[in-house]
Amino acid sequence: MSQRTILVTSALPYANSSLHLGHVLEYVQTDVWVRFQRLRGVRCWYVCASDAHGTPTMLRAEQEGIAPETLIDRVSAEHRRDFATYRISVDNYLTTHSSENEELTTELYRRLVAGGFVSRKTIKQAYDAERQMFLPDRYVKGTCPNCGAADQYGDSCENCGATYSPTELKDAVSTLSGTPPTVRESEHLFLKLSAFEDELKRWIPGRVDPALARKLDEWFKTGLKDWDISRDAPYFGFRIPGEREKFFYVWFDAPIGYMASFLNLCRRDGLDFDEFWGADSPHELYHFIGKDIPYFHALFWPAMLSGAGYRKPSALFVHGHVTVDGQKLSKRRGNFITAEKFAKHLDPDYLRYYYAAKLGPTIDDLDLNLADFMAKVNSDLVGKLVNIASRCAGFIHKLNGGRLAATLSEPALYAEFAAAAEDLAADFEKLEYSRAVRKIMALADRANQYIDERKPWLLAKDPKASAEVVAVCTVGLNLFRALIVYLKAIVPALAARAEKLLGGTELRWEDAAKPLLGTPIAKFEALLTRVEPSAIEAILAKPTDEGPKMTTVTISAPSEAESTEIDIAQFQKTELRVARIIEATYVDGADKLLKLRLDVGTEERTVFSGIRSAYEPAALTNRLVVLVANLAPRKMRFGVSQGMVLAASGDEPGIFLLSPDSGAKPGMKVS
Repeated sequence: MSQRTILVTSALPYANSSLHLGHVLEYVQTDVWVRFQRLRGVRCWYVCASDAHGTPTMLRAEQEGIAPETLIDRVSAEHRRDFATYRISVDNYLTTHSSENEELTTELYRRLVAGGFVSRKTIKQAYDAERQMFLPDRYVKGTCPNCGAADQYGDSCENCGATYSPTELKDAVSTLSGTPPTVRESEHLFLKLSAFEDELKRWIPGRVDPALARKLDEWFKTGLKDWDISRDAPYFGFRIPGEREKFFYVWFDAPIGYMASFLNLCRRDGLDFDEFWGADSPHELYHFIGKDIPYFHALFWPAMLSGAGYRKPSALFVHGHVTVDGQKLSKRRGNFITAEKFAKHLDPDYLRYYYAAKLGPTIDDLDLNLADFMAKVNSDLVGKLVNIASRCAGFIHKLNGGRLAATLSEPALYAEFAAAAEDLAADFEKLEYSRAVRKIMALADRANQYIDERKPWLLAKDPKASAEVVAVCTVGLNLFRALIVYLKAIVPALAARAEKLLGGTELRWEDAAKPLLGTPIAKFEALLTRVEPSAIEAILAKPTDEGPKMTTVTISAPSEAESTEIDIAQFQKTELRVARIIEATYVDGADKLLKLRLDVGTEERTVFSGIRSAYEPAALTNRLVVLVANLAPRKMRFGVSQGMVLAASGDEPGIFLLSPDSGAKPGMKVS
């Protein structure tokens, strides 16, 4: 069987604005699928580009007093930066204002004209007399002629989904000048979309989500209208060969940008462009897009390709929109979060994970509930996944020189994890990311349950049980390794850190079935930190804010009558002892507390400590602290706290645990 080869694209972001969290959803969905294919050994290329042409780019450049090309270069550089920040693994990123795109746009147009698929027609258009320009559809707003919804754009209604021309809007106004547009005539060029109607009806089933196929069927029932592919000057785009003051409509050359970015890659890396895009191509081609643009990708685009003698896509993967806490992204609401701003405060892998945990193959909208986001990331990635490694790695170094056991003591348990690979692969292939994440986290629970049952921290007290501790922790780390394989496409930066811990070898999908035995591992270092409320506040802070507001609590010094002095007899009642932290975990529902399980020499104790803002639990394992051992137990809603660990704090931010010098042992009295 020949190797599977795939070309993947994402919708092109406009080169007149920064990427926001809605854009990130699509690029994460695409990238997870691409990375998964590569993990499985599939040859998979991923290309994208900035969508450079059209009136919005022209007007934005005009407002800034710069050339459109200057704006494109700047914004496209921002897009490339954000792609890199969010670990979007594109093989090539171009702009549609490229020589390759002009070359291919001209060629497709030439072929369509030669095939008789382009016609001329004089049409009536909305015209802004004040700005002396024809108005693109999106620069006219009014009342939908179909359902009566107000404040709708001139091409389609967000309320009922109807499509129409700007001249059909009721109570229309120009968004540029606020004046009612007039109507003027102009000759335009049209793609004869109606000539492809039967072909498209046969092609669509199986290429898109069934719900979207039903929506497309509604357009077929009303009959496909020929598509205007030209625009009048002034317009920023490619001039149409042989025409005066006519430019290709941005939606004509934008999807050709997929081909152009790949052509640029082919010429750079020696790939065969015609083999991929020829009508009889043996390769797969997938477009990831949002639910607002299937009309262009499922009708116009395949018609353009077919009429010009090129292959059509294998399928379209269409997703819904992003809302934040149930509301549409909006600068007015203060939830319009750019990709750059989010990444300044939180690791992008967290957002990748949250999106994947909620994404499926349907066009349902995805809500970024920030409270749920914080809880899920902290619970799943920190509390479950990383906790496995943090509980096991230290014992491997302490008891076996940093080398894993040579054999696997629980082959049946490991086999359960390895056996999940094919089922999870089927989920990833079908874009059932949320289903895959649920299964992976169920395995993480199983791994933690195994460690809880075997209690290596207790076994380690018996010198004769060292081999057993190493065996348990070797199993735990191998279960962790399998989970990292399954999550690698979702959280690539975390996976890279985990690979370093596990010896530095790059993990492949098949490695989930091969335990790592008898090899050295690195010393454990914190793989993740928790998401704190302050980070969410900073992300939501408006640009004019200096940052999240802080509340200062002032505690007055005691008066002489309230002296805090104690005598030596009172102090001697306080029993301070050295304790070793066996395990530290987060406390659900408590923003400030960590739950510490302590070895006090002769016994174990549980203490709830308000140090959560300063320490990641994994970093506290095996640390020595000073415990107030004779403090009366305090009953809390989370459990009973059996003492208090000492920490320092002052006027400067931060909490600092007090620790004895090296050589101290659990149970020693501090005097």
